[in-house]
Amino acid sequence: MANEAKASVLTELYANIVQSALYTMNEKTIIRPLVRNYDMSGTPGLTAQVPIYPSVSAAAIADGTDLANVAFDTSSKTITASEIGVMVELTDLAAEGANDDVAAAIGRQLGAAMAEKVDTDLAGLFSGFSSSIGTGDSEITADMIFQAAATLRTNNADQNGGYVCLLHPFQAYQLKKQLTNVGAAAMSHALSDVGNGALRDGFVGRIAGVDIFESNVITGASAGAYVGAVMSQDALGYMVKRSMRIETERNASKRSLEIVGTMAYGVSELFDSYGIGLVADAQLA
Repeated sequence: MANEAKASVLTELYANIVQSALYTMNEKTIIRPLVRNYDMSGTPGLTAQVPIYPSVSAAAIADGTDLANVAFDTSSKTITASEIGVMVELTDLAAEGANDDVAAAIGRQLGAAMAEKVDTDLAGLFSGFSSSIGTGDSEITADMIFQAAATLRTNNADQNGGYVCLLHPFQAYQLKKQLTNVGAAAMSHALSDVGNGALRDGFVGRIAGVDIFESNVITGASAGAYVGAVMSQDALGYMVKRSMRIETERNASKRSLEIVGTMAYGVSELFDSYGIGLVADAQLA
């Protein structure tokens, strides 16, 4: 038989699915690489205890004076893992009639779904920051990012990983419009390098030492009031218990192949003062 499902064909199909899924998962996650990552795979238990270290202060001392002990009481945050999953069922007829690489296409869809779910869960933590700037009926402005960066520096937020800003694309549009003076007299002087870059490349770039990223998973508690964030890497934590896993199961009576993707992870706020919520409307107007 010319069209039989040989073991070599199924192995190649499976390999293409896994390769595409893993690549897409890594490429499509925008927020996950910007927060503190913990790998608990292969470790017993479903929770990770992340130590939170207090800050200490140095003081002047007189010659020959003994130093007093400084209290160094650590606290901790718990990140608990749970499962997510998605399944695609590929029928024999669809596989046999497709011109494209169906396996790669399915892998991309599975990876994209996983990436979106991870970033959605992380973005959902933005509204939990104690400090926020802006209101739901106002547009995002460069000044808000300056304020947030100044607040983080005042809070001694760790800058080893740099500060980042996450905005919904519609919020980022308003910022780009201001920086490029499109449609409004937002700036009375010549465009900055950032403004020129936004016009040329469509990328906001860096403002006040803060790298700007866009993600369409950012939402808000109410219609139109979306919550982005300016934060350091230690503001939020992501713990992976089981990396994305792809499995297949043949459904002979349905002449199809069930392709299942699962993973286990958890997200949590770590240092509340290391993140500032940016509340602004997300309207193209």
